[in-house]
Amino acid sequence: MEYGLLGLLVLVIDIYAIIQILGSGASTGAKLLWVLVILLLPVLGAIVWLLAGPRGGRVGI
Repeated sequence: MEYGLLGLLVLVIDIYAIIQILGSGASTGAKLLWVLVILLLPVLGAIVWLLAGPRGGRVGI
């Protein structure tokens, strides 16, 4: 049961991150790269995005 809740939490965080990325003013290439990172590495990608993306002023790796 707890794994299902953890998976749901990861899904919600990933969807939130993708929505924020797509609504940002970053270039299309940077947006695409961030979305791919989050889709391919859901947990790690979201953590890296939360640390580097939303407050960094620009979206890029």
